[in-house]
Amino acid sequence: MPVASLQPVTDPADERLADYVSLTDVALRSRQEPAKGLYIAESSTVLGRALAAGHRPRSVLLSPRWVPDLERMLTGLPADDTVVPVYVAEEPVLEAITGFHVHRGALAAMHRPVLQPVAELLAGARRVAVLEDIVDHTNVGAIMRACAAMGMDAVLVTPRCADPLYRRSVRVSMGTVFQVPWTRIDPWPAGIDVLREHGFVTAALALTDDAVGLDVLERDTPERLALVLGSEGHGLKAETIAAADLVVQIPMRGGVDSLNVASAAAVAFWATR
Repeated sequence: MPVASLQPVTDPADERLADYVSLTDVALRSRQEPAKGLYIAESSTVLGRALAAGHRPRSVLLSPRWVPDLERMLTGLPADDTVVPVYVAEEPVLEAITGFHVHRGALAAMHRPVLQPVAELLAGARRVAVLEDIVDHTNVGAIMRACAAMGMDAVLVTPRCADPLYRRSVRVSMGTVFQVPWTRIDPWPAGIDVLREHGFVTAALALTDDAVGLDVLERDTPERLALVLGSEGHGLKAETIAAADLVVQIPMRGGVDSLNVASAAAVAFWATR
């Protein structure tokens, strides 16, 4: 198992903690995390799921009360010679470092896994979700959680889609982002041709005059199905809708014509389970 090297920290300016400084700055984190090849796992629950998925920590930052939990998690991992620096600090110091109250007192800077090629990800999949330009990290995390809950096989994210491994995405997903295989598909929407080559019927969720109800797709779900979800503001691009095999909308009442994209995703995933 990896060995935890416990190192007390009292100074928020300690240079060893550079990965954790000012995590509330979205622009800063979105630039630094991928560039450094890392992501931030927040809470002991999320860290446990990341470790169980085979992800490896670069370091851990936590309050003293969570040290026993971390040691138990590391004990369950395969044996290796890795030494993980574990910086231990009291709650006020943690908050001074990160800029916010640390949920459940634990953070970890994790090494990013290498993303699979699209073709490899699709090879054994029957139902996949495609996230087109969804910019809200909370929505991405909620969609990943719905994917895990409803048994989606894989997720493809377009080049402009928010990062599924951004701290807020991971936290909202409750770590289920580590359970669902995902990768980026580029270029897009030209990638629809790649889906078609792998036998997928592409269904775009959008409000158009020729859209069929989701109940139609529920009654006759294709053998291999790709559900495409669009951005929060404008929905799917016109080019994406035109390239898809069919357009689907969720029948609604009460004068409501659309749902939040994460809610719509959960409904569509459940209907085509």
